[in-house]
Amino acid sequence: MNTESQIAHDLLAIRAVFLRPDEPFTWASGIKSPIYCDNRLTLSDVKVREDVENGLAELIRTYYPEAEVLMGTSTAGIAHAAITATKLSLPMGYVRSGAKDHGRGNQIEGRLEKGQKVVVVEDLISTAGSCLEVVDVLREAGADVLGIVSIFTYGMQKAADRLAAANVINHSLSNLDVLVDVAVSEGYIRKEDKERLLRFRQNPQDESWMQANNL
Repeated sequence: MNTESQIAHDLLAIRAVFLRPDEPFTWASGIKSPIYCDNRLTLSDVKVREDVENGLAELIRTYYPEAEVLMGTSTAGIAHAAITATKLSLPMGYVRSGAKDHGRGNQIEGRLEKGQKVVVVEDLISTAGSCLEVVDVLREAGADVLGIVSIFTYGMQKAADRLAAANVINHSLSNLDVLVDVAVSEGYIRKEDKERLLRFRQNPQDESWMQANNL
């Protein structure tokens, strides 16, 4: 089992990812979704946590060997950035969703020098909006942002377009295409649900994916 499949297996096994094509979740935006992802649960399982952090460390070694600092997204990316930084013997910090309203008013926590080469650590890429806000904050502070590593991506076109426009590359441990294949092979969903799930990814606001007879 390669890394993408192993992480997909792990996420399904600990129920960090739920697939419910027949009983969709409702996101805060009102969108009906057949998938719900909570990668915070990876921290609670020792084996899965080790797979994730080893995987993130290997992504950084492979794609960003010149990295000098890891910066986690708040809040989900903080623990992963800390553990991965320990494995790589690198400093780390994190970026708040907004500047503090007390003390020094920091938005970037941890030491960051202008010109340092930074990799952003994120847990989940959906539309990429939150991680790109972090990239903007780091760039404004003078960091050289090499790119992003993340646990999982839906692979949405909106995210790809946003990342390309910002000149940022993301590398994820696993993705929806692989996860759906693993879910079928391990009996989490029916084979006929695969195209429904992928059709949702193509256009989340189009609820026609819920109609199984459209296959």
